Amino acid sequence: MDGMEVLHGHVAGIDVHRKSLSVCVRHVGADRRIRQEVRTFGTMTRDLLALRDWLEAEGVTHVAMEATGVLWKPVHNLLEGRVEVLLVNARHVKQVEGHKTDVNDCQWLARLLSCGLLRASYIPPSRNGNCGI
Repeated sequence: MDGMEVLHGHVAGIDVHRKSLSVCVRHVGADRRIRQEVRTFGTMTRDLLALRDWLEAEGVTHVAMEATGVLWKPVHNLLEGRVEVLLVNARHVKQVEGHKTDVNDCQWLARLLSCGLLRASYIPPSRNGNCGI
């Protein structure tokens, strides 16, 4: 992906699991220098609020989440309206063979998102306007 055009300079990739979130914040400067940081958060409300506060403090504008089942819903609900959130299908963002880790996954999501290479999954609107929950 070297040489790819950066569309979003302040992004985060989130790999969602039952008890934890692996999150990579990635900043690409005008000089193409990359600064990124990875943190792990729990899934309790206080942890999700800490995640939201960190993303806001970092100036993140776009977030990509990879999750199965319904584990993504609380994270999506908390971030929706504050940043652009893309829920992505794990099968569409598989990495090349290698050692799969949650840290690698969240970094890969952030990298793909910064270059505009992710397609959001469809989330049908709910009757109460709260993303199908």
